[in-house]
Amino acid sequence: MDCTTPARTAYDLGRRLPVETGVIRLDALLNATKTDVAEVMSVAERYRGARGIRRLRTTLDLVDPGAESPQETRLRLVLVRAGLPRPVTQIPVLDERGRVRRRIDMGWPDRMVGAEYDGAHHWQDPAAHASDIDRLEFLAASGWTIIRVSHEHLRYRTPAVIARVRDALECAEATVVRANS
Repeated sequence: MDCTTPARTAYDLGRRLPVETGVIRLDALLNATKTDVAEVMSVAERYRGARGIRRLRTTLDLVDPGAESPQETRLRLVLVRAGLPRPVTQIPVLDERGRVRRRIDMGWPDRMVGAEYDGAHHWQDPAAHASDIDRLEFLAASGWTIIRVSHEHLRYRTPAVIARVRDALECAEATVVRANS
């Protein structure tokens, strides 16, 4: 039976799929297999002249194996393409004992600003909704500003999402500057 490695599969997908679709698929593949982008680049180095290699490199520049859903990837791509700094994914937030109590989908830890994609289950399941409220209260008490984004926001109100994140980052930056003055 013919087989391939995750790195080779990522190489093939990244060369053949449109960039956004490729990033979404590669984020998921690399997350699931714990394959490193460097392993995919190693395969690409062996086939430098292959068709689609430029697309692969563009795709790999945007890949982040920390993304845990296609919508998280889409949100990250919207923010990066808007010129915002690249967010860190799956940020652990510790409790007073130093244990990881929560994780933030993506954000900027140096400014304590996070962005969260809330899928339909966050609104339809009463237990999940209550858990989200508790989670957001914990994050706010820990000093985090969280920008929540729904499917509706991501699909139809992208400029507003970008503006909310940009405003939160600028506000956090101003706070850091005042604190250091």
